[in-house]
Amino acid sequence: MKRLTLLAALLTVGSLSIAVAAYQQQPAAGDKPRVVEVEKLKDNLFVLRGGGGNSAVFVTAKGVVVVDTKNPGWGAPLIAKIRELTDKPITTIINTHTHGDHVSGNVEFEPNVDVVVHANAADSMKRMQGPFTAADAPKTPTIFEQNGGRGLPKRTFKDTMTIGSGNDRINLHYFGRGHTNGDAWVIFPALRVMHAGDIFSGKNIPILDPNNGGSGLDMPDTLMKAATATAKDVDTIITGHSTQMTIADLREYSEFNRDFLNAVRAGKKAGKTADEIVAGWTIPAKYTGYAAPAADRVKSNVTLTFGEVK
Repeated sequence: MKRLTLLAALLTVGSLSIAVAAYQQQPAAGDKPRVVEVEKLKDNLFVLRGGGGNSAVFVTAKGVVVVDTKNPGWGAPLIAKIRELTDKPITTIINTHTHGDHVSGNVEFEPNVDVVVHANAADSMKRMQGPFTAADAPKTPTIFEQNGGRGLPKRTFKDTMTIGSGNDRINLHYFGRGHTNGDAWVIFPALRVMHAGDIFSGKNIPILDPNNGGSGLDMPDTLMKAATATAKDVDTIITGHSTQMTIADLREYSEFNRDFLNAVRAGKKAGKTADEIVAGWTIPAKYTGYAAPAADRVKSNVTLTFGEVK
């Protein structure tokens, strides 16, 4: 009986730690170590960087909530780093949107972890079509199909959702299309912090993803709605890929995207082609500190927005 009890205990521990153990193995020759870096924002809230989009780790009384889980193969190092921060169980994953560098690590978490996303993101995650994937590209199994559906959402919301209560409360909001048509804004009210995902990835030209409902026409309004609705509750914004920002930064980013929209609208009204607008567009001088845009991203965004405006 003692032997059976010991075996059961070992099996339980093994089940809980298999992803961590896989990460701790020596990397194959030529592989780079998958390093996750930690930034502490509050005593129970951390930003984990590396391997894709910024992940947030919120330690509650009952367990750990993880926002975004990075690229394929980065779930295990993410879990390992969380284990250095707390021994509480990981209970919930919230994905801010559908892209692989924010959701792929889901498959490496325990199957009983609750996964929550916006309803449109749930539909997109079943397809896992990238922002620049050609419509006629050969169909390949998604990372979720390769793992028998593990890591797909178990709960969705349309406009708002509340998870937990008191100091552990999390508010989820959807303010409209932008980066995709399923961008969730994740607010930790007691800490006055919000995770924006890639609808506010940093001070740069955004990726507007037409394959997953993104919109250059709606982007400025969506960003301003978010800034207006959360201004009284949020001091710090975790961006999708950059450093923390403020509500003032978010308002400025809304205006940056509005100026981009207006430039496309004015160019189209003047009879210019999308390519001519691309050739003549530069970041307005007033937006200091904005990253120089990649030419292909400008072209993609102009092309999408050009088709949307009248």
